[in-house]
Amino acid sequence: MSATLTSLRIRNLALVEELFWEPPGGFVAITGETGAGKSVILGAIKLLLGERADKSLIRSGADACTVEGVFTIPSESPLHEILSNGGADPCEEGQLIIKRLVSTAGTGRQFLNASACPLSLLKQIGDLLVDLHGPHDHQSLFSRDQQLLVLDAFAGASEHRKSYALKRKEWLQLTAEKKRLTEDAESLARELDLLSHQVNEIESAALQPGEEELLLAKQRTAANAHRLCAICSEMSANLVNSDEAISTRWTDVSRLAKELLRLDSSTQNIALTVSGIFESLQDLSRDVDRYAATLDEDPQSLTSIDDRLDTIQNLKRKYGSTIEAVLAFGTEAAGKLALLKQREVRGAGLDEEIARAKVLLDEASKKLSKARKQAAPKLETLVKHHLKDLGFARAGFSIQFEEALEPAPLGCEQIDFHFAPNPGEPERALRMIASSGEISRVMLALKTSLAAQDSVPILVFDEIDANVGGEIGAMVGAKMKELGANHQVFCITHLPQVAAGAASQYVVSKETSGDRTRTHLTETSAESRITEIARMLGGKLDSARSHAEALLSGK
Repeated sequence: MSATLTSLRIRNLALVEELFWEPPGGFVAITGETGAGKSVILGAIKLLLGERADKSLIRSGADACTVEGVFTIPSESPLHEILSNGGADPCEEGQLIIKRLVSTAGTGRQFLNASACPLSLLKQIGDLLVDLHGPHDHQSLFSRDQQLLVLDAFAGASEHRKSYALKRKEWLQLTAEKKRLTEDAESLARELDLLSHQVNEIESAALQPGEEELLLAKQRTAANAHRLCAICSEMSANLVNSDEAISTRWTDVSRLAKELLRLDSSTQNIALTVSGIFESLQDLSRDVDRYAATLDEDPQSLTSIDDRLDTIQNLKRKYGSTIEAVLAFGTEAAGKLALLKQREVRGAGLDEEIARAKVLLDEASKKLSKARKQAAPKLETLVKHHLKDLGFARAGFSIQFEEALEPAPLGCEQIDFHFAPNPGEPERALRMIASSGEISRVMLALKTSLAAQDSVPILVFDEIDANVGGEIGAMVGAKMKELGANHQVFCITHLPQVAAGAASQYVVSKETSGDRTRTHLTETSAESRITEIARMLGGKLDSARSHAEALLSGK
């Protein structure tokens, strides 16, 4: 048995003030008078499964109610990974502890192994831990999707369905991308044109960092070229190119300094200074001439500089306040352009990818369909066998396949469970059958057929034997006993034939002390069980006790 509920503690829930229960494995029957509080046990289990709590459940006079369940979980259970992924503490010695607390303030808290957790995580754990069937829970069998999941469980086709779902997801992503690109084709073309223009405009300008400052300097120079040339010419004349030039007169100073040195050697410093000044005058003259040679008085040169500066200003107005900003904009635009061109190329190649993905999807769909269609006759035969045991001696049950128009989440076909309770009647879709008793037995037949494949370890049946009696009730009990070989099965029942088939039986009762009513849960002994079965049969007469003893002995 993959997991079991080993203990259940309830405090201040409805009529239950304090209850501690350590249920055994196998098939457990829960019985008692109507109104004794059997629904409280069920309600407590529902709270552990993540059902939303109502503060009206809190026992009158109490501030809060709590429910705590301890489950034994095998080491290979997938629940351990879910707990880890959800941030809950790990199970110690294979025990999973679930606790719910509901207060009158309207707030509630839930815990997994002492770790606070969201209700969604508790619900996820509960779905894998307990399968609960009430008088109306067989409604899920009316869902065609649920029917597919039932067939897949029997066929062992879960991996095929996962593979199909993955291939379908990939195909849908590609087709959605293709649709998106097709719808965006016009805007994509406009964006491509705009980015191409921007990138070409910036790249063709061949801007250089710092270029604007150099051009502004050149612009100032070119604008004053005529006056600069005149200044240079006048400087050159004053230095060397006139009779009154400084260098001409400095020659006389140089001659006199040499004469002075000849007559007095102590004047050497004067001679060196005069000589240095003369050489500096010569260097200065050459520098002026070289600078004058760089000046261009051609108006065309200034026009060229002005045009280049206009180009820079135009780009700055469009793309950034500096040349560096314009270049950065161009780099970013080029990157966007490359991505858009990839999208354009991607759109052209998507059809081929979609076709390949569709081939893989079709292959996965065929494998899934094949597994289902091979398993369907076997499930039909097995369900009819169990239906026969449950009183439908010649009932019809079949699984009808219908091709889906498009690949659906669960496959490329839908199915319908068809059922005919009586011979000579045509089979009809299960959802068209009105009798809850008939539906309950079909559900039980399916559940028994799937017992070996059912991964949910704990089954709870709440009066699904309603509208059933006599020998059929005994067969319902036998089927639950059969389920109890691989599951922990709890059945809340009013039917003595069902209760008699259980491995153990507990009685829910209530007592009034003073002005308070309390619910109790008591395990039956050999004698008290006979008494309880006799009560369920209708009384305390000797005949009822004899009948109870016969039911329990299997006679």
